Amino acid sequence: MATSSFELHRKDALLALLDDPSPNIRKALLAQFAAESVAAGILLKEVAAGSNRILATHARWFLDALKFNDPIEEFRAFIRSLSYELETGALLLARSVYSDVDVAQCCRQLDEIATRCRELIAEPCSAREKCRVINRVLFHDYGYHSNLEYYSDPENSFLHRVLARRKGIPISLCTVYLLVAQRLGFSLEPVGLPSHFVVGCFLDERPFFIDAFDGGSLRSPEEMIARFKLFGGATPGSALAPTPVREVLCRSCRNLVNHYTASGNLERAKLFASFVDDFESTHARHSR
Repeated sequence: MATSSFELHRKDALLALLDDPSPNIRKALLAQFAAESVAAGILLKEVAAGSNRILATHARWFLDALKFNDPIEEFRAFIRSLSYELETGALLLARSVYSDVDVAQCCRQLDEIATRCRELIAEPCSAREKCRVINRVLFHDYGYHSNLEYYSDPENSFLHRVLARRKGIPISLCTVYLLVAQRLGFSLEPVGLPSHFVVGCFLDERPFFIDAFDGGSLRSPEEMIARFKLFGGATPGSALAPTPVREVLCRSCRNLVNHYTASGNLERAKLFASFVDDFESTHARHSR
């Protein structure tokens, strides 16, 4: 009979085996988890949402193997949790369509880019100098670029596909940029404009912005405001302020509604519209 939780000593023992590559150990764990499905589901989902990326990857593998995971409901649960973290959210969003996303591979690709950046950064250096290094590695060494030709291709919005194809739209390229910077301990912020998306650096007395869709061009606040005016937008004082992670992910979902609608995939468009509704209703409920 399934129990609602594992005793502490059993939990520790199971977690110690979670990343063991032995097929026999995996088979034994699968049998144990299947026999105690309720407790296993609770434990594995807890680990999958935890900070240990290696264990989280293995926990997700067991959840998938045991069919405990519903990627769509997993993303909904993330939306409703209010615990928004960009990398986790971007990967869960991708899994809502591509349930077989290799999360570990995505992490390795981002780690590799960050490692190369770290090798080229000579401390002490300014925030601008660090951005120039990231630009060189991301856009020149690795060849990431804008997908102008097929801008409305839904694959431009899924992190694992952007990493594999090395191209995307402003918000997805900015997401890659932010995740690389995060690995470097370099604090940058997403900035969502009405007609564009950039990365903001607010570490110096005077902020500047990185346009990942334009090969990492560095732009001043004046240049960003001029872009607002070019597209007929208003320029409130908060226009260039950091965008919450919640809104970054919600905006990705809005893009996918539009892109799937344009491609005639109304079922997928409806799915992402429901995610937008979840983001908005959750935010409205908790901001009263």
